[in-house]
Amino acid sequence: MGELNIIKLCVGADSVEDLTDWHRAHAHVWAPGTTEHVTRMWPERGDEITGAGSLYWIIEGQVLARQRILRLEERRGADGIARCALVLDTEVIRTEAAPRRPFQGWRYLDAADAPRDLPKGRALDDFVGPAARMPK
Repeated sequence: MGELNIIKLCVGADSVEDLTDWHRAHAHVWAPGTTEHVTRMWPERGDEITGAGSLYWIIEGQVLARQRILRLEERRGADGIARCALVLDTEVIRTEAAPRRPFQGWRYLDAADAPRDLPKGRALDDFVGPAARMPK
């Protein structure tokens, strides 16, 4: 069986830099070397995504980055409801831009359908922002 990932909208971010800035601003909340994204639903296929899978971020209508999923942990909100924390590696890996339509929540993403990582030196080369997609 191939690697299984999760794909999700990065709500409130206009760029990968917005995502990394948000992580830096909230780093004091998480265990060292991790960031977290808390979601309402617990992945039924959690054993397939932890350790090898990644959370792919959709920013401004395109998959632009991913973070490796280290583990899943329960978090209880102030309302007492149990939620799932996707505990992520702090490294945000830029990917080839891949257009995606918006959706609610998250979806599974097979490795075969995931965009490739950009080489580290080309992190911004292939970015196609909203202005580039607009008809002239």
